[in-house]
Amino acid sequence: MFSLNSQSSTPLVLQVVEGFRQLVEDGSLRAGAKLPSIRQFAHAHGVSVYTVVDAYDRLVAQGYFVSRPHSGFFVRRRADAAQAPAAPGGLFSFDSMWYMQRIFENRALRLKPGCGWLPGDWLFSEGVRRSLRALAAAEDTDLGGYGEPKGYLPLRQLVRDLLAEHEVVANAEQVLLTLGSSQAMDLVARHLVRPGDPVLVDEPGYANLLSSLRFLGARLVGAPRTPQGYDLDALEARVQEHRPKVFFTQPRLQSPTGSTAQVAHLYRLLQLAEKYDFVVVENDIYADLDPEPRPSLASLDQLRRVVYISSFSKTISPNIRVGYLAAQPDLLEELGRLKMISGLTSSEFTERLAYGALLDGRWRKHTKSLRDRLAVAQQRVASQLLDQGFTLFAEPKAGMLLWASHPAIANATELAYKAAEQDILLGPGHLFTLELQPSPWMRFNVAHCQDEALFAFLRSQTL
Repeated sequence: MFSLNSQSSTPLVLQVVEGFRQLVEDGSLRAGAKLPSIRQFAHAHGVSVYTVVDAYDRLVAQGYFVSRPHSGFFVRRRADAAQAPAAPGGLFSFDSMWYMQRIFENRALRLKPGCGWLPGDWLFSEGVRRSLRALAAAEDTDLGGYGEPKGYLPLRQLVRDLLAEHEVVANAEQVLLTLGSSQAMDLVARHLVRPGDPVLVDEPGYANLLSSLRFLGARLVGAPRTPQGYDLDALEARVQEHRPKVFFTQPRLQSPTGSTAQVAHLYRLLQLAEKYDFVVVENDIYADLDPEPRPSLASLDQLRRVVYISSFSKTISPNIRVGYLAAQPDLLEELGRLKMISGLTSSEFTERLAYGALLDGRWRKHTKSLRDRLAVAQQRVASQLLDQGFTLFAEPKAGMLLWASHPAIANATELAYKAAEQDILLGPGHLFTLELQPSPWMRFNVAHCQDEALFAFLRSQTL
């Protein structure tokens, strides 16, 4: 059929894709021909099952293969292939979506150091249970109809008060509740971004947001991150060159780097937004994990140019999917209408569930305990990674994330496939890059790095 070269600089998955593509195009594989099963091909060529899964899925996306349930993979008829939509953003875009759907969000793997959520026993589960019992007992719990378009009013009022604690002045009508922060960012993106628009994003950046923007056809422009925040010279140069309409950024405990922007960087960013007339969307989902009282872009700007997004998913429970955004009134109304068009209202039941947990007298004690626990985990995991020869992008000493690379690892995606076979979920760096190119960097969630099996695996791959 064709051979693979494990010594080549071309990743094995691309060798498999190119090998099959040539066989189909030169007629060696005819339309309707059945392909070897994933395990058969992996065994015959001495490669990972995950590499073959990735390659076959890419070939499906490109229109060369078709998958038939319970039967396997077959060569697609060329007439059907011509009608098959291309994968948005090309080859690596499909790889990113496949990885997030099948690996990145796969809770079945035993160890999850690459995931983006806290372990269940780190969350406010008892508070959720108490709120659920109270909600079930309440006579006014409405299980029929829909909730308010902007979300449950008492929770919006509570968000207003939480914003005030962080020196952001807003009223409840400037708050829109959403299905987590991802829906909030998606609503803003769909309102402000058109295909081909230049959109400024953190580089590396928040994986879910980057995928959403690619789907909308945005032209992504990177604002390079540094351990102190932003590369301000590069930021201004790219703003001048591309004139973006909007900048999606995560100043505090950023994913994936864990870095936090200095206050001087926030002021400079707002000056650039004013000078070059663009909107700043501040993703502040880790605010409750930050032990330091520090200003946000929203507090410095008071929602003039800043749209502020946060969520309770990271600390109460990711399962209840309650987030929110705050914005100036006219924009908030437009986003509220878009929310109704795309999905009607959010769930009042889960919003009331979150509201009850937030009113629980143990909530603030829980968040304090969580911050302390993460600080200990940060120190321990950073020390272990450094001892194994990793380089850390930053040492935040707070939050859940560390961004690390190792000189022996050229492509973290290949390592992630090997890790998955050992029941370990890693967060390879290409997911967080603008072009989805192979990267040596990896994101580590310190709360999920408690098992020595992880470090034993990393040691076996880096010695």
